[in-house]
Amino acid sequence: MRINHNIAALNTHRQLGQANNAQQNSMEKLSSGLRINRAGDDAAGLSISEKMRGQIRGLDQASRNAQDGISLIQTAEGALSETHSILQRMRELSVQGANDTNDTVDREAIQEELDSLKTEVTRIGKSTEFNGKNLLDGTMGSDVSLGSSLTVANGINNITTDGAPAASYTVAVEDATVSGTKITISNGNGETQVIDDIATPAAGDSSTVKFDAFGISLELNDAINTAGETNIAASAGATETITVNASGVDFQIGANNKAEQKLNVTIDDMKATALGVGGSSANNSWSVDDVDVSDAANARESIDVIEKAINQVSTQRSELGAFQNRLDHTINNLGTSSENLTAAESRIRDVDYALAS
Repeated sequence: MRINHNIAALNTHRQLGQANNAQQNSMEKLSSGLRINRAGDDAAGLSISEKMRGQIRGLDQASRNAQDGISLIQTAEGALSETHSILQRMRELSVQGANDTNDTVDREAIQEELDSLKTEVTRIGKSTEFNGKNLLDGTMGSDVSLGSSLTVANGINNITTDGAPAASYTVAVEDATVSGTKITISNGNGETQVIDDIATPAAGDSSTVKFDAFGISLELNDAINTAGETNIAASAGATETITVNASGVDFQIGANNKAEQKLNVTIDDMKATALGVGGSSANNSWSVDDVDVSDAANARESIDVIEKAINQVSTQRSELGAFQNRLDHTINNLGTSSENLTAAESRIRDVDYALAS
């Protein structure tokens, strides 16, 4: 007796198993909506789609970050709007105080309101917050770190390091013959030295350095090229470094760790002293000890000081508005990028129902 294999039956069984597996795979894809449910379905496609998914989620989060940034800017700008209103009222009162028709009682009443308004400007500067971050008290501003000396050129009024005068200054004269000119060199302690006679400087080149970003260090090389009647010998000079550090707040507006996908926003100190209307400040050159309307002359001086404070707030609000407009466009671009990347990922990962069924 001989038992033979039934080849036809074996082939039928194999074909039935393959059909069942294909049906199970199709049902899994149709029920999940995904063409790739495991790495074995498409190893390369899975790797590519997972990378795309990471980018998509990063873009969506960056868009939310930008929206949070707009909320922060709107909070600061709203507070500065109120500061603007207060300064306008202070200017109005100073104009009133400049009129000699006011007697002492009138001026005292005006001064009382001015003092109250100054206090409110400072309170707004100290108390304006977003998610626990102070916005207008100067902690979101920038500071300049200097080397041991720095050339003070035309147009520079003063140099400060962390709010204090820099340790020393070096005075440079442009390519010209100077006569009958006096230069005063002063250090941070208020000590001065007057140079009465200036010789013709050696020929040289003049260059302008402009900061267009924060966190950048630039090196300046200054030298004394000609010895005049100053008992100062010619010197080869030394390299000094200026570093502008921005604290501010960083908005991550991209899905990757790249410099162009980060936006740094700084906001200057907006308290009364920093604006020049609440006492002397190292932040500007126009502040007076106090906004005073005790007489017409002081009131007129206060008008100029408050006007400059208004301009300072206007400048800061304009910068914030520019940042907000930029973030609006950033959000639109992030949305477009996320949408297109989602479509590309869908073509790789999602199932084609017509084909799967």
